[in-house]
Amino acid sequence: MTQVDEQDASTQTLAEQLFQLYQKVVFTRQDLAKLMDVSLSYVAKSISRGYGVPAYKRLGNKQNSKVIFNINDVAEFLADTTKVI
Repeated sequence: MTQVDEQDASTQTLAEQLFQLYQKVVFTRQDLAKLMDVSLSYVAKSISRGYGVPAYKRLGNKQNSKVIFNINDVAEFLADTTKVI
């Protein structure tokens, strides 16, 4: 198994664990803040800066439109940014 395959498997396992815990496939800004143990304002600032959060989809054209995060994108982001010690 290559490193890429291992990372894909790790991301898939994490996505499955997230689904078991939360029983949802998309997360809101509030869900993400709670999951990452950061403030909602940190998530909002990261979205406006364009980094520090997983890929997202804005539901609307306005700045304050609802933002959702796909479970697979969240799992990939967490797998890439979380360090195990």
